Amino acid sequence: MTPELVVPRVCLPRELAASPVFLLGRLGTELKKRALDELEAAGFGIHDYKVLALLGEGECTAQSTMAELISVDRSQLVGLLDDLEERGLVERHRAKDDRRRHTVTLTGAGREQLTQLRKIVKRVEEEFLAPLDVESRRQLHELLARLASYHDARFAAPAAA
Repeated sequence: MTPELVVPRVCLPRELAASPVFLLGRLGTELKKRALDELEAAGFGIHDYKVLALLGEGECTAQSTMAELISVDRSQLVGLLDDLEERGLVERHRAKDDRRRHTVTLTGAGREQLTQLRKIVKRVEEEFLAPLDVESRRQLHELLARLASYHDARFAAPAAA
């Protein structure tokens, strides 16, 4: 009698493959890993990118608000800003209306670096979403944005002016 050959399983159990929670978690983990690897290869972390992207939309005065918007601890934000300032990517100045606060802005070098980081993130996104056509990507984004804004008000679309 010959022993039966055991073939390793190459697919997920049906229960997991049928679970949106599991699939979103698994895809999110993989996408985050790819993005982190690419950003780190460029000498930056995900939080550096978040800070630069936030400042890319304009100056910020309340570091507590910045920390909340990018989901980092306030003390961690101070370290991030210190590092970005040492690299010449951001500047902090005392706020004119409240000397206890600092205004944080991107420098020219910071804007250039943000452009490069955006290209990296866009490339990762394009590679990851390659199996989807333009309309499918739009629908996916719409659904994800709806879920995100339902569970976290920071993702709500700004009101039209």
